[in-house]
Amino acid sequence: MKKLFQALMALVTLATALGCATAGAAERYPDHPVRLIVPFAGGTSTDLVARVLGEALSRKLGQPFIVENRPGAGGSIGTDYVAKSRKDGYTLTLGTVGTLSINPALYPALSYSPERDFSYLSMPGYTPTLLVVRADAPYKTLAELVAYAKTHPDKLSFGSAGNGTSGHLAGELLKSMAGIQMTHIPFKEGGQALAAVLGGQVDFMFYHPAAVLPYIRSGKMRALAASSARRSGAAPDVPTMGESGYPGFDLTAWFMLAGPAGLEGDVRQKLIGAAADVLREAEVRKQLTALGLEGAGSLAAGQLAGFVGAETAKWSKVVKDAGARID
Repeated sequence: MKKLFQALMALVTLATALGCATAGAAERYPDHPVRLIVPFAGGTSTDLVARVLGEALSRKLGQPFIVENRPGAGGSIGTDYVAKSRKDGYTLTLGTVGTLSINPALYPALSYSPERDFSYLSMPGYTPTLLVVRADAPYKTLAELVAYAKTHPDKLSFGSAGNGTSGHLAGELLKSMAGIQMTHIPFKEGGQALAAVLGGQVDFMFYHPAAVLPYIRSGKMRALAASSARRSGAAPDVPTMGESGYPGFDLTAWFMLAGPAGLEGDVRQKLIGAAADVLREAEVRKQLTALGLEGAGSLAAGQLAGFVGAETAKWSKVVKDAGARID
């Protein structure tokens, strides 16, 4: 009996020590740099948003938040890496509508589950995409572009940052709603697709305001429509797809700060609080607005998983209705 009592006391002591160690680690968090995995290349909209957020979190929490780009497979490679990382808060990702809600519908053998594999921490904002063409393109409105496509089947091409991205799905939905045939050309990153549109190798693309507005302002590109139900605050003069003859066309890209599922409770709460604080800072909001983002921090942490689930259902229907496929 005495030995049993001693064994039980040893287990209690061990559990207490482990609990204290965990609490101490959470209290010290972060005590070394945090990696913020961007599942796309440098210079993309996701990368730019991650750098704004990472810099703000570095100031707030006193340790560097280092942006690390791991592109490939429509963002799936970097996202899967985070899903399988340690649950200590030192490896996070800036997820997107593509990696968390579109890819599950496009990739039947996706190696991660947005529902099961992530702890959602904060939503830095959302943004429409803009349908852009070269400034010297023969079509000056969406109606003219569609008319050209109808009289020249499969002559038009549209680029994207890769299969499963919001730009890919926006193009597929336009094909479906307008009853036209066009060729989708996926690139490894959005910058390559943008260069192809500027160079005339691709006719148009849907892309984030952060990336295309400098070219629009310099007179090298023209925006024909915005993919959201409301006009973009970053480009208020650009009509929506609905205003251009396609009511119900409402595809909005968004970004989501997340860690692997099962993130240590105190660490998770610390990250949620820090992200909420920095997204209220006037300078951070100004920087995100300049990138075309709206609605920074508009959802509470407890609403994020439900939001991702609803978006996944929505985009699954878009994929089905548009007949999208992996090229």
